[in-house]
Amino acid sequence: MKILMFTWEFPPLISGGLGMACYGMVKALLAQGIKIDLVLPTKELVYFPLREEGDVDTLPAVFLDPLMHKEYSKRVFQTMNERLEYVGISAQPQSYLSLRDVKKYAATVKKHYWMNEIVTNEEQDLWEQMTTNLIGDEDLIRKVQEYTLRADRFARSLDYDLIHAHDWLTYPSGMLAKQISKKPLVVHIHATEFDRAGGPGDERVHKIEHAGMTFADKVIAVSKYTAQMIMSRYRIDTGKIRIIHNAFSIPDDTILTQKRIFKGPTVLFLGRITLQKGPDYFLDVADKVLKVHPEARFIIAGTGDMSRHLLRKSAALKLKHRFLFTGFLNRKQVENILRASDIYVLPSVSEPFGISPLEAMAFGITSIISKQSGVAEVVHHAFKIDYWDIDLWAETINHLIENPEKRIKMGFEGMHEVNRIQWDEAAEKIRHLYSTMLAEFIRRPQS
Repeated sequence: MKILMFTWEFPPLISGGLGMACYGMVKALLAQGIKIDLVLPTKELVYFPLREEGDVDTLPAVFLDPLMHKEYSKRVFQTMNERLEYVGISAQPQSYLSLRDVKKYAATVKKHYWMNEIVTNEEQDLWEQMTTNLIGDEDLIRKVQEYTLRADRFARSLDYDLIHAHDWLTYPSGMLAKQISKKPLVVHIHATEFDRAGGPGDERVHKIEHAGMTFADKVIAVSKYTAQMIMSRYRIDTGKIRIIHNAFSIPDDTILTQKRIFKGPTVLFLGRITLQKGPDYFLDVADKVLKVHPEARFIIAGTGDMSRHLLRKSAALKLKHRFLFTGFLNRKQVENILRASDIYVLPSVSEPFGISPLEAMAFGITSIISKQSGVAEVVHHAFKIDYWDIDLWAETINHLIENPEKRIKMGFEGMHEVNRIQWDEAAEKIRHLYSTMLAEFIRRPQS
């Protein structure tokens, strides 16, 4: 079985939990014998043919242009960073085409692919919805347009049985690939615009999410929480939704032994500093706890649009060096900050799943998570509190600081629990879904 997979993130292209989720998922699927052609938002027209489990750690690039592939084969790379730089991967997806180019492409796609050979009025409405909301001058929309341009080429040139697209950024690519190949499409919803924005958000993104999930043959939701969201907000047919929880597999070379940075207890927030993740609640909790335990240190690791606001608020509260901002951390830096922490906090307002708590628990860190998170459905050895209950968050952290033996015991039990939440089980459910979809596709009358 061969899958054409579209994703916006994959190590080292990481800005949130999607990258690590795709990494664990793909690695487990490869171990089950499934072949994957992975398309990432890189500089060159390149895809990654992953055939064995170890391929995900080397990302062997195969260029469609034979001359470029020959050049790549002859080069000697000293480090993985050199290899990735040559291929065109950077820390974040980049934009390389002119605005005129992407607008011209979008218009061409609309004319030749998205509005031709439409069978039903509903399908025509979906494509019209997609094209209308994929036009824009914003940087992110331009990057999605470029990514969709690549999808056109790969959808026509590669051999695959099924298409798998992750989140709204790749839904246009998945829809286009299905329209070109007539192969079945599964879309994976890791987070909706309601989750990310903490409210209505961008109407264009909502419409792309709705079109992608409606056009898909099956929709994978990462939790019951997310499934309820897409049923109630997007009116997606319940018959096509499958709930498959995320998991976490810690890399084999990870060092788990604790290495302290501060003498006092360290409380960590790890994630995007956006409204969805509740970093403002974390700061309010810190203010309460530090009045009781001034020896504690609170660390907020990540970047986001609320960073400046939190910096100002922290200064106004005079938290000083007791509330620290790290900025963006790479993979090794994330591991180092986890090794230095005692308590992990995820006060998300709306969290479809949440990989970070599993990662923290894998390091033996006692975790406190929002009840409004999908990960709360699968873990038992973690404290679960409503995101808005600042007093209870503070009381729980104070209790753990004052009772280190209980904190250590909870962390140890959590570590063992996470070790049982492996990607193998989730990958088996995805493989079964693939097989079911292909069987249905074969039985379906072909037009």
